[in-house]
Amino acid sequence: MAGFGEPGTTPVDATGMTVGVVAARWHGELTDHMLDRAVAAAQACGARAVVARVAGSVELPVVAQALARRCDVVVALGVVVRGATAHFDYVCRSVTDGLTRVALDEGKPVAHGVLTVDTIEQARDRAGLPGSAEDKGWSSTVAALDAAISIRQVAIASNQRVGFGA
Repeated sequence: MAGFGEPGTTPVDATGMTVGVVAARWHGELTDHMLDRAVAAAQACGARAVVARVAGSVELPVVAQALARRCDVVVALGVVVRGATAHFDYVCRSVTDGLTRVALDEGKPVAHGVLTVDTIEQARDRAGLPGSAEDKGWSSTVAALDAAISIRQVAIASNQRVGFGA
């Protein structure tokens, strides 16, 4: 965790948007709380949340894609803690590549709210629990909605011909 540079987590006006939230059940104490925070952030922004659960983080991208086909944005939540084997690296790469592919293929913001940490204590410090330094459920949701608003603004601007050839 860098601990600095976060752009802010103030709610945005996403009235009428739908947020698909997919959360892993692995490390449920943390992901359940992150899910609650994501839903609260969606509501604070005026959006409706649709929730799906999966076993672990590897399953997040495929369900994120299904949600992206029906929702304005998607938030993927999970916790991956480094172990003594290379499994951590494979899982993190698979999840990151998969979520990025979903975002680009579907043209929708997909927030990567998967905590990739060395220790469970680091995960707790990012999960939005009382006393946590970060709240990834909340901040991931606000970031995804903010990106969707930007995409809509670009679409509106592209319909208003400006510049050469207007």
